[in-house]
Amino acid sequence: MSVLRYFTGAFIFTVVGLSLGMWLGYVETGSTSGIFEYLFICCVLGVLEISLSFDNSIINARILRDMSPVWEHRFLTWGIVIAVFGMRVIFPLTVVAFAAWISPLQALKLAIWEPQHYADIMTDAHVGIAAFGGTFLFMVGLKYFFDPEKDTHWILFLEGRAKKYASIHGIQIAITLVLVLIFSSLVKPEDDHTFLVSAIYGLLAFIAVEGLGVLMDARKHTMENVYKGGVGAFVYLEVLDASFSFDGVIGAFALSTNLFVIAIGLGIGAFYVRSMTILLVDKGTLAQYRYLEHGAFYAILVLAFIMYLQTIIHIPEVVTGVIGMVFILTALYSSIRFNRNHPDWHLNIPKD
Repeated sequence: MSVLRYFTGAFIFTVVGLSLGMWLGYVETGSTSGIFEYLFICCVLGVLEISLSFDNSIINARILRDMSPVWEHRFLTWGIVIAVFGMRVIFPLTVVAFAAWISPLQALKLAIWEPQHYADIMTDAHVGIAAFGGTFLFMVGLKYFFDPEKDTHWILFLEGRAKKYASIHGIQIAITLVLVLIFSSLVKPEDDHTFLVSAIYGLLAFIAVEGLGVLMDARKHTMENVYKGGVGAFVYLEVLDASFSFDGVIGAFALSTNLFVIAIGLGIGAFYVRSMTILLVDKGTLAQYRYLEHGAFYAILVLAFIMYLQTIIHIPEVVTGVIGMVFILTALYSSIRFNRNHPDWHLNIPKD
């Protein structure tokens, strides 16, 4: 199968999305310059989403390779609807509705008729969103490195020590809570309660999703096997997708206050990320490049830390995307170099 064929759906959505963006530009401004302005914003948002979520596609591929074909198909079909429509449209409306104590319908009217007010409410909710998403991602990243059964290390100095202390029960939760306490003391006094409560909810969400996987497959005991639980894996991936999306959704308001332009731009990026996930699964890329998923999990931890940091100071989203890409590309280079030095290594990879 040609690599380009994996992106057919993404190409189609790009054409449709950009056409809708240009139409919105004409409707909103009635000028040619407005058409190209909206086209440019949609393109930038698409690139922003890809740069922020490329590591997400690697994590998705890691989990999908062990899922049953039925649930893999459901994630790749239903999941994209949830990712594009749910996270890029419903989620911002829900946040504004809760923050302003109004109905979702009123939030939608606000987005259409008073976009700047809508954007201000969304931005004001950033502390809670960052605390929730950052905490969930911290747990995802720490869970990977503090694994007593993990025997492949990229940065041995860090990962070897993490494995050494992995047997300490709840060490990931302890580290995350220490970070939560530190940052809750650094944010503005009026935001400390919001940060603390939201972070606790993020921690509870991770524990709940993990527990759901255990309940769906009581015979499995490790997270790697819990992911195979069908419903549990599906829910885990959707929450993980949501956590990755928080940063992009909030950052998008720096470029546009139009809910629909944001949904189009980020939706385009989401389609490419999903196509990349399918490509990684079908080609067995993670098995061929042994350090690639390590780079992705380091990128997750950096993203989580930056989300916390953004509650104190402003950090451009492009910085987050670049740092994540640096980790992944460096891990890819290390994997290629390892393969060159050990040409027969891939022959020992177990077949699924």
